[in-house]
Amino acid sequence: MKTVLIGVGQAGGKLATALAEFDSRMGFGAVRGALAVNSAKADLQPLPLDTVLVGQDRVKGHGVGGDNELGAEVMQSDAREVMGELDGRITAEAEAIFVVAGLGGGTGSGGMPVLVKELKRVYDVPVYGLGILPGRDEGSMYQVNAGRSLKTVAREADSVLLVDNDAWRSSGESMEEGFDAINQAIAQRIGLLLASGEATEGVGESVVDSSEIINTLRSGGVAALGYASSEASEEAEENINTIMSTVRRALLTGTSLPKATEADSALVVVAGKAETISRKGVERARSWVEEETGSLQVRGGDFPLESGRLAALVLLGGVERSERLQQFMERAKQAQQESEDGKPDPVGMWDNDQIDSLL
Repeated sequence: MKTVLIGVGQAGGKLATALAEFDSRMGFGAVRGALAVNSAKADLQPLPLDTVLVGQDRVKGHGVGGDNELGAEVMQSDAREVMGELDGRITAEAEAIFVVAGLGGGTGSGGMPVLVKELKRVYDVPVYGLGILPGRDEGSMYQVNAGRSLKTVAREADSVLLVDNDAWRSSGESMEEGFDAINQAIAQRIGLLLASGEATEGVGESVVDSSEIINTLRSGGVAALGYASSEASEEAEENINTIMSTVRRALLTGTSLPKATEADSALVVVAGKAETISRKGVERARSWVEEETGSLQVRGGDFPLESGRLAALVLLGGVERSERLQQFMERAKQAQQESEDGKPDPVGMWDNDQIDSLL
């Protein structure tokens, strides 16, 4: 799927960079352009991407200090400049736009919904969010920021693909090491998903194309992506059980949002050498995912790729009922109540019309 990436805030800029570099390194050609946007000049300077500094009049290049309302305001004020930088990057060949942000910070969580809304107004391709949830140890402000941002962007974007920091960090890692490892892992998974059908190295039996990704995310709301890989045998028939077990691990233990197994739709992609991918194995795995998610909209296909391993990607659309997501929103609500005792709660559940959003 030919995609343009826009990283917003520090975390968003770093992840957009990792995605663009993975795509380039693999030679996929799915990422057709990338831009980083931030209110902190120092966070933009190390990035190899083209950049836009927003909020210069308000914060003088020093960032918004975690204030996502201010982050939304400076993005709104400088939206024309950002959209101008995107002219020529979002061309007729682009099939989707991903706005990437850490949902706990100020510029990312505040600016992401504003930019998504503006992009939706101008372009007629799907506009997706790629959001990183803060870990439990990142403080109440980050929880509240993420709750408000997620509630808002889930209404504005065509879908929001979530990554839970807590699920991916290894014990003993520093926060910086953890973030770098998470960025590389996300880049690999989403990079493979975007590349499905873009850079095949063989002829598969049922190659996934961009429309299947778009249709899987068509239900809107929140999405998650599962991944796992295994050593492959040379013969396709010997890989039937391997495909099944790899898809099971991708869904049950390898998703970007843990315990997100109940979904409105799903897409199963098996990547590897074309001659090692068993169509019977893919179909059995697709049927199992259908039973596990309770969805009748489960698509399946292969992604021919020169590798000695088989990889499984399971994209889930409409996972708002996820236990992990419900726990996070409750945590964000409690953090808001603790920090502003007696004031209206802006988080809660996003179907509550009495809850304020950022826009």
